[in-house]
Amino acid sequence: MTWHWSFDSLEPGILQKRYKRFLADVTLQNGEVVVAHCPNTGAMRGCQQPGSRVWLSRSDNPKRKLAWTLELVEDNGDLVCVHSVLANRVVEAALHEGIIPELAGFDRLHREVNLGTNTRVDFRLEAEAAPIWVEVKAVSWCVGDGLGQFPDAVSARARKHVLELAGLVNSGCRGALVFCAFHSRIERIAAAVEVDPEYAEALSQAVQAGVEVYGLSMNISPQGLRAVQPLSMEGRDQSVR
Repeated sequence: MTWHWSFDSLEPGILQKRYKRFLADVTLQNGEVVVAHCPNTGAMRGCQQPGSRVWLSRSDNPKRKLAWTLELVEDNGDLVCVHSVLANRVVEAALHEGIIPELAGFDRLHREVNLGTNTRVDFRLEAEAAPIWVEVKAVSWCVGDGLGQFPDAVSARARKHVLELAGLVNSGCRGALVFCAFHSRIERIAAAVEVDPEYAEALSQAVQAGVEVYGLSMNISPQGLRAVQPLSMEGRDQSVR
């Protein structure tokens, strides 16, 4: 299999605890306990239980404060990628391959494009008709029965991104949200209304304004990540794909 993102020799271990949001204590196979960077700003619901099997990457960069990074967590036998930034790398490759047909056929892709003073959008696709602005979100919370929900904690930043995409659509551009399923059990995705009702409402209004919303399933392995196919989106507005 060709991976959209390849891991380089991940080290298995057992999660002892996650704390201060960005830190995790992990026991390696040799019994050593290391402190790993936890590259996830969310609550990591369902994938930060002490005793869970995890996989770490190691960096030899002497400038890093922590050599280890938490990459994958096992949740009831399913793999979860908790390194949320990697969603952008995988989605970028998926866009180039045309895995989401509605976003295929662009001429050029730009990363981290500035929009206003303190805002950036993940991608801008240069297309013949109009540019397509794309924001990516990693979904690691599976609530059961194959349903993934986003966000797993109140996120003013995520809500801001939705509103900005709606503004772009109102100005004549295309705007799209791509929800990347970073939990191998996820088969469909919905807004987490009970966790962040303001985000869910903003998403519903954005869809009504014309923002396109797509889900993307993943093959997740200690060897790498690969986007597989579009996922269905559930929501109060039936125009959500």
